[in-house]
Amino acid sequence: MPDNGPVTSVPAPRLYLGIDTGGTFTDFVLLREGKLISHKVPSTPDAPDRAIWQGIEDMGLVEAASRGHLTIIHGTTVATNAVLEDKGVRTAYITNEGLADLLLIGRQTRRRLYDLTPAPPHRPFAEHPTIEVNCRLSANGQWLTRLSDDDLQRLKQRLAQLDIESVAINLVFSYLDSSEEERIESALSDQYFVSRSSFVLPATGEYERGIATWINAWIGPSIASYMQSIVNAVEPSTIAIMQSSGLTISATQAAARAVNLLLSGPAGGIAAATMLSRQTGHERMLTFDMGGTSTDVSLLNGTPALIARGQISDLPIHVPMTDIHTIGAGGGSVAIVDSGGLLRVGPRSAGAEPGPACYGRGGLEATVTDAHAFLGRLPADRFFGGRLPLDMTANRKAIEHLAEHLAIPAPEVAQGVLDIANEHMVAALKVISIERGFDPQDFVLTSFGGAGGLHVCELAEALAISQIIVPRDAGVLSAVGMLATAPGREMIRTRESLLRDVTDAEINTWFRELENAATSELQRETDDALLFRRGLDLRYAGQTHTLEVPYHGNLDVSAEHFQILHEQRFGHRLERTVELCHLRVNARARQSPIDASQPSSQLGSKTSGEADRTSIYTSVFLDGERHRIPVFSGEETAQFDGQIGPILIADRHTTVLVRPGWSLNCDDFGNLHLRT
Repeated sequence: MPDNGPVTSVPAPRLYLGIDTGGTFTDFVLLREGKLISHKVPSTPDAPDRAIWQGIEDMGLVEAASRGHLTIIHGTTVATNAVLEDKGVRTAYITNEGLADLLLIGRQTRRRLYDLTPAPPHRPFAEHPTIEVNCRLSANGQWLTRLSDDDLQRLKQRLAQLDIESVAINLVFSYLDSSEEERIESALSDQYFVSRSSFVLPATGEYERGIATWINAWIGPSIASYMQSIVNAVEPSTIAIMQSSGLTISATQAAARAVNLLLSGPAGGIAAATMLSRQTGHERMLTFDMGGTSTDVSLLNGTPALIARGQISDLPIHVPMTDIHTIGAGGGSVAIVDSGGLLRVGPRSAGAEPGPACYGRGGLEATVTDAHAFLGRLPADRFFGGRLPLDMTANRKAIEHLAEHLAIPAPEVAQGVLDIANEHMVAALKVISIERGFDPQDFVLTSFGGAGGLHVCELAEALAISQIIVPRDAGVLSAVGMLATAPGREMIRTRESLLRDVTDAEINTWFRELENAATSELQRETDDALLFRRGLDLRYAGQTHTLEVPYHGNLDVSAEHFQILHEQRFGHRLERTVELCHLRVNARARQSPIDASQPSSQLGSKTSGEADRTSIYTSVFLDGERHRIPVFSGEETAQFDGQIGPILIADRHTTVLVRPGWSLNCDDFGNLHLRT
């Protein structure tokens, strides 16, 4: 027999799977050979990893995972839910002598200035132990008192008497010198989950730094357990976690930065919207992500906005995060009649179980989704790609029960539910635009999430926005966004000084130190070259709050940028000296999975065909009247070109209602463009 030479095996292509765990559904998007394949399964809030494994099985990826050919990028709500539901572990807070009440005292600010009987703020740390230690660092970085070996031993003995799993260390001015925090960490890390402020948030503000460190320690063990369960399930394949900043971190490192995961899921949608912005040429977008449990809105003005001052469950979260405003209004938001006889919608959600009444899973309460179904806006036999036919009998009972309480006809009640939900979402969009100094009319409204397409036209009309984009794969876009991001870190260092007293040479030296620290962390997660974006937190001398501006090598330019931004945000500029507070570095790998696969323009394309062009009509209530309108499949996108509303587009993962007066076209990437 002839010798044909050695047989070489072709390595299996690496597969990338984006997973977004929501309150109602868990979304999956698989990148295979340049094509995106999507899937949804109901979430399992009691054990989120169960839904993840179900999706992996449904998509036929078990073998690929077991062979190490699968890379997962996951956006999770585990950290957020742990904080909202007070499900952290018992945590000891370690601070300096005399500062035991620091977290309880807080900033003494009032959310409603003229409320004479304010409700006490939510303080989950109040029932957890605090321990003071005998050391002190001065504001200029000089040690006044250091811990002795005996002090450390007594600390260990004290902790042994407490029923704790985790320790948070927050010493004053530790961002100037972290050595004593590191000594405590070294002494305790073999027995407890330990978080130290000089790692979690090395910045000024001992209260905010303490809150971030305490939350990190409080939820860290739960995150570590969850991460270990999903790592074990997919080994030897790898898994990365989306951070609130829109950058990923390896699952094995995620618990150490648990507080950075609080906007893990919504950040994926912003990453995808940024890719969409490049794809369509629209730099200015208002994004509207409506899922089953909540609605997230954000603003893109060329790039996503990052903020350093967020809030969750009445607690300040001063870690870098995408500027997202979230409200409790989703498809599963429950409609009730309150004690005063008024109709209210949300924030309570029917969730994944039992879900809206029309899902036929035992739900009895009317939700936003039920209102749409009752008004004919959700074709009963096409919902969820036909895999979840709607139970219209249960739907009618839920809406009619609400109507009986209000003594109003059922169609008016259903429309009222939608009107109230729309008002909540319009208010949220105004927060992210008008209250930031932007006119919504200057932006394109970009809608995604499973429920977004049913509301987007009404929201645009309320804000006088004339153009809408509904992306391809809008129902799972946050999962697509997991594939559009890359490993990275947001690093911060405090350097308080008048800007005129600092030179560009000094600034560059400090930035290089931060970039080296980021490189050290990321070298365990990526071999890709890193991109660095530098920023300065500036303020007028005497102010408390800062604004971040980019630094491109010239402090004078950064100072002028600050003046312009301050005037845009607050309507004025001051004749005061500008002060430097923090340096920030955004470090990220050059390529995301989508970038590494092929240009994003090839990931989706307009498809053509005659399927279902005019064959299906449905009866829908619009503006108080019944209309007979066409229903198109979401699979054949070329059929939409030139259509004028009203139209229903029933995709596998979302439904889009095009209202009267809106024209519809589809671009070459499969994205829908609506104009009025």
